Amino acid sequence: MPQKFQRARSEEQRAARREAILDTAADMLAEMPVAQVSLNELSRRVGLAKSNVLRYFESREDVLLELLGSATRELVGHLEVALAEAAGPAEPAERADRLAARVARALADRPVLCDLISAQAAVLERNVSPQAAAQFKRAAIANATALAGLVATHVPELGQEDAFRFVAATVMVTGSVWAHAQPCAAMLTAYEEDPALAVFRLDFEDTLRETLEVLLSGLLARAGRARLGSWAVGEPSEER
Repeated sequence: MPQKFQRARSEEQRAARREAILDTAADMLAEMPVAQVSLNELSRRVGLAKSNVLRYFESREDVLLELLGSATRELVGHLEVALAEAAGPAEPAERADRLAARVARALADRPVLCDLISAQAAVLERNVSPQAAAQFKRAAIANATALAGLVATHVPELGQEDAFRFVAATVMVTGSVWAHAQPCAAMLTAYEEDPALAVFRLDFEDTLRETLEVLLSGLLARAGRARLGSWAVGEPSEER
């Protein structure tokens, strides 16, 4: 049932009101996709007038971006443990494949996060103020930097810059693969009526894992060429 709130007068009450809004939105995302979460329904469930919800968040998108940030922080914490468990002596390519598998598995286990990521650039970032956008991006950079640190620890051959590039690419790839792996009813019917069309039906985890493996292979190959190039440049100076 919707909660009934008295007017928030203290900072603690305002913080509690924000948390109630976020918790209610999170519950809604467990029931429905991002596209179906409306400010009207959120207001009804939280027990506030829409105008009062807008005292705490400037839009539906602002609420969802905050949930995206917190879900990403939770993912980073999970991967810190998961990647440590996967660590062990191996060639760079094998460690990279382990990394890709753990990341893909973690994301597949978090469909709400994947749905938020898929809506981020095209929807969620389109109805927020510059201030809210900057706040979200600062949090996103912090999360990406933390995750890049884990990647660089697991596959140090990449270096920090390429680890960050991998994380940024992972976000973009996750959003795209998720959207393509959630076919609408018409597409599902088409696949059932003509099995030959099912070649375009994607399994989210498998497709993401394979794509991340390719990304890491390319980054490792480029890092290897860069090291060889630096050694080649350094050799003549060592002879002089």
